Amino acid sequence: MPSVDSSVPAGPAVLPPAYPDRAAWGTASKLRAWQAEALKLYFDSQPRDFLAVATPGAGKTTFALTVAAELLHRRLIERVTVVTPTEHLKVQWAEAADKAGIAIDPAFAGRRGKTNKDFQGVAVTYAGVAANPLAFRVRTERFKTLVILDEVHHGGDALSWGEGVREAFEPAARRLCLTGTPFRSDDNPIPFVTYETAHDGVARSKADYTYGYGHALQDHVVRPVIFMSYSGEMRWRTKAGDEVAARLGEPLTKDLTAQALRTALDPAGEWMPAVLAAADKRLTEVRRHMPDAGGLVISGDQNTARAYAKTLREITGQAPTVVLSDEKAASKKIAKFSADESRWMVAVRMVSEGVDVPRLAVGVYATPTSTPLFFAQAVGRFVRARKRGETASVFVPSVTRLLSFAAEMEVERDHVLGRKNTNEDGDIFALEDDLLAKANQAEGASDDLEAKFEALGSDASFDRVVFDGGDYGTGGDQASDEELDFLGLPGLLEPDQVRELLRKRQAKSIAAQKRSQRPGSSEREDPTPTELATHEQVALLRRELNGLVAAWHHRTGQPHGVIHNDLRRKLGGPAAAHASSIQLKERIELIRDWATQRRA
Repeated sequence: MPSVDSSVPAGPAVLPPAYPDRAAWGTASKLRAWQAEALKLYFDSQPRDFLAVATPGAGKTTFALTVAAELLHRRLIERVTVVTPTEHLKVQWAEAADKAGIAIDPAFAGRRGKTNKDFQGVAVTYAGVAANPLAFRVRTERFKTLVILDEVHHGGDALSWGEGVREAFEPAARRLCLTGTPFRSDDNPIPFVTYETAHDGVARSKADYTYGYGHALQDHVVRPVIFMSYSGEMRWRTKAGDEVAARLGEPLTKDLTAQALRTALDPAGEWMPAVLAAADKRLTEVRRHMPDAGGLVISGDQNTARAYAKTLREITGQAPTVVLSDEKAASKKIAKFSADESRWMVAVRMVSEGVDVPRLAVGVYATPTSTPLFFAQAVGRFVRARKRGETASVFVPSVTRLLSFAAEMEVERDHVLGRKNTNEDGDIFALEDDLLAKANQAEGASDDLEAKFEALGSDASFDRVVFDGGDYGTGGDQASDEELDFLGLPGLLEPDQVRELLRKRQAKSIAAQKRSQRPGSSEREDPTPTELATHEQVALLRRELNGLVAAWHHRTGQPHGVIHNDLRRKLGGPAAAHASSIQLKERIELIRDWATQRRA
């Protein structure tokens, strides 16, 4: 990062740099280095539209309000309109703007048409704009207006939203678009975002300034995130009356994976109480170093949220804060939790994006939603660092899709329009599988799962830890020495210290496992080890290979498909999905050799 240029407008002296006690290591007293660099770029180019992509917790709000304050000071604008995804964020923006000397009305509604003279701007939601875009267009035309579009990807949530935002703010003097997660899985273009078509014919969003998680981690602006993955046996009954048993995380069809995940998240089963108990143990350890550290459970719906809260009360003896999106007091509850030192909050979606509760350090991802956008937003609640060395821990179900998101935290994505089907892994069935998945989705194959199955039971087992693109652990049981060892990681560690400690913990677990398997060992409970079925061996090897490929991708930047193809080119054989156990072992050994040579 470059040093802060003295010509960069510092903004009002009262504006905290998101905030002084959480400023990046080695930055100036007023602004973080990335904020100053982006600010200089903005005022050097004086654009009408500017897209800033910065990882959650980096300080996008401070950057935007510094821009707004300087534009007002230079009389380049007369009014500010802030557009947010939720009602709560309107209040949060208004409070932050007040510290910057900008009075924002968070209670403004389009139907009122105007606000009183005490305010220099208003805060509204995307839904509110879409409901009455003409009213906002009239207001935007009356004054030279800066429109700040917070988490601008929400402008593409629905066609009517995008059209409404575009109609309302097309006359704006300036538009500042902000997002921490610019990628979407659909083709709805995001208003006021530039798309460039590459040589492959695919249009991708283009940011004017990008500050990713990896860069922020190096600058100590955000916390390193340790993902604790839990597997277990699931049992449920289908609509046809058939009983199904499967292990969470093993290769299953799309629908079976979804139903196994729903079974795990069922409050009446044993999986969620066990994971909540483990997460609370982790929170206790973190609070040794961060006394006010809090935990957040992200639930899929209100009924399960209340049930999880009841379980947490039984575990901790304390009633957690429960935040439901349709409650009028939701914003006050979040603010109260942010300021106190209570242990847990349980919420449904609304705390997954933009909400600033810096003391959140432990999370439980307990929602069936598994899109990269939502996952990144949810994890973003835990990365906001206050001082060097703080770590975040997020407990996730052992589902391949979620674990791949966890392994690729530092990957910077753009929004892609008209993505073409690819066959990166050389799998002749890839295109067919993709078409089949889309057909199933169109038919609602995974919708309304509650009506299609009944959860019968579940149990949890510690699977592994995912950090910095690598896997650690050997799959110990619930409450095993291995699990307790990982749960006991200190709450204050630098990223390289986390990596080294995880490596030592894994080596210790492997050594203990080998000792227990020696003939005559007193630690060995069963003298005849259980032989795995062939399909189980292949599944474990495939999972190990995919984990190593993800780690290698993280280290080299090569796409997963390219790495798989390199392995096949050197060793031969079919795609990983159809490789034999011997072929999988050979690929595992080769990629381990690559890693060893690179370290050397």
